[in-house]
Amino acid sequence: TAMHEIMREGMSDKRYLTLVLGQWHNARQHVKLPLFKFDTPEGEKRVMVRDDGKSAHTIFTLQKSWPGYSLLEAELKTGRTHQIRVHLSHLGFPIAGDDKYGDFARNRELMKQGLKRMFLHAHSISFNHPLTGESLQINAPLPPELQGFVDKLDAVRG
Repeated sequence: TAMHEIMREGMSDKRYLTLVLGQWHNARQHVKLPLFKFDTPEGEKRVMVRDDGKSAHTIFTLQKSWPGYSLLEAELKTGRTHQIRVHLSHLGFPIAGDDKYGDFARNRELMKQGLKRMFLHAHSISFNHPLTGESLQINAPLPPELQGFVDKLDAVRG
């Protein structure tokens, strides 16, 4: 379909919001690290940063921060499997609640605090309509469980 071609050919601008563990300091940061896909001995699909991997480019923009947490917007310039998750984990900023590449001990604490899933949310996509060429943007607000966690962080900070 036309929409699949738009996505496959990189003719869209897809952005995610993610909450990471740690204090992100750069307002905007380009991350260009190659990603390599492999299977674990248990047969699970994984991805890691490795020189012989496929090129991958993500732009991270700091949205907000709290002690120990940072809310980032991730803009995909390439669309590799687990790209955002692996880039952030490799840099030492695992996504809150990530059960593959995250901080498992911290994830257990976060579960007790009410974060029951990974904090990664596709929040906007922009593209030109395949027939009319009109510029379109679709936005999706944070779902209640993720917005609720942000609200708790705001409340603690006062």
